[in-house]
Amino acid sequence: MLPLAQIVHGLGGEVAGSDRSRDQGRSSDKFGWLERNGFALYPQDGSGVASADQIVVASAAVEDTVAEIVKARELGCRRMSRADLNAALFNAAETGVAVAGTSGKSTVTAMLGWILHAIGREPTIMNGAVMKNFISPDNPFASAHVGSSTLYVSEVDESDGSIALYKPAVGILLNVSLDHRSMEELRQLFGDFLRQSIATAVNADDPEAFALADAATSRVVFGIEATSADIGVVADSITFAATSIAATVVDRRDGSHHPLALAMPGRHNLSNALAAIAGASAAGVPVTDAVRCLASFTGLARRFDIIGTTRTGISVIDDFGHNPEKCAATLRSLRQQRGRIIAFFQPHGYGPLRQMGAELAETFVRELRPEDIALMSDPVYFGGTVDRTIGSEHVVRLIGAKGGRAEYIPERDAIAERIVSLAQPGDRIVVMGARDDTLTEFARALFRRLS
Repeated sequence: MLPLAQIVHGLGGEVAGSDRSRDQGRSSDKFGWLERNGFALYPQDGSGVASADQIVVASAAVEDTVAEIVKARELGCRRMSRADLNAALFNAAETGVAVAGTSGKSTVTAMLGWILHAIGREPTIMNGAVMKNFISPDNPFASAHVGSSTLYVSEVDESDGSIALYKPAVGILLNVSLDHRSMEELRQLFGDFLRQSIATAVNADDPEAFALADAATSRVVFGIEATSADIGVVADSITFAATSIAATVVDRRDGSHHPLALAMPGRHNLSNALAAIAGASAAGVPVTDAVRCLASFTGLARRFDIIGTTRTGISVIDDFGHNPEKCAATLRSLRQQRGRIIAFFQPHGYGPLRQMGAELAETFVRELRPEDIALMSDPVYFGGTVDRTIGSEHVVRLIGAKGGRAEYIPERDAIAERIVSLAQPGDRIVVMGARDDTLTEFARALFRRLS
């Protein structure tokens, strides 16, 4: 909700809100910043909804029994979902650029937004993560950037089906894998997304995504492995380091080569960079300009965000990994370097565990080596109605049954104690999970203890 609030406020709207996290005393720095910058904040008791003229926007996590929603219904306020509002802003722009897929949306949105900003196109960018390039003393929580109203760049969500609301001038499809919905539903949603886009960029390395490419009328295809991709890489040019990537990008449409330097690790981020270059190309940006701009891209908070490394070589990494694909990408990046992996995973909800618990277990078994270990706490839960009969212990049992090494420790304080007792020189400790800003605070406190 924060980036949408920033965009509406930046465009001159009056924005107020409530959040159960604030009522629970969480993320006080973020809520303090909001109040100092003209956002009125209320307890989540309905007191902020006082007029039928207000529009009440709620995320999917807010139930109809929450006081604001009850009050809005009583007063007859217009109601919108988070996706309704974002789609309205997106579709009102002359040019809307939408980034879709199961994994990598926030990173590609930030990369593409930075490219368009750096060449002077003045995009407004709606993202789900803090974009480091746009952080300033005035905006430390830069999950949005307010530019012009004519160019709008946004990640779009398939989990609630709201991807169908968008009418993109450029639609980018990164990958299709199990997350919140069945594969059959995802294929339909992403196929319709490509059909609705005027120009597209599609990942040829992802079989599910590429199988939908025929739905696009105009497309730029990208990929690391696919030799038929319009935007690819010279195979023997790729160098992966602990915090960076170097490669030569090839535009097979004209045979041109472009040296890429990216200050992010991992094969998945090379794929993300190609997606941003292809998406920029579909939006009319020369490949050479897109590649040049990515050299100054500084990444996202909570996307393989290295908190620090101790004098004994123990690194703590804060990461947004929360579904099988994202967790696998992070663990593969860690495996490219020496040292054990201690992976703490906090599931982002009980519902997602029911949907993809078996696939998560398979991911940790496949990506972790015998000397590595996964630790899991209870899922994040801030209140509300949800079925909590299947929890993290179920996933840990599945990992053990498949021969992996994992421990279920319900409370985060006990997780921290266990990590400190396990940590050895050279270990990489990764904190993974979504929907919980306090995971970053946890990672920082853990690093301080280990230091």
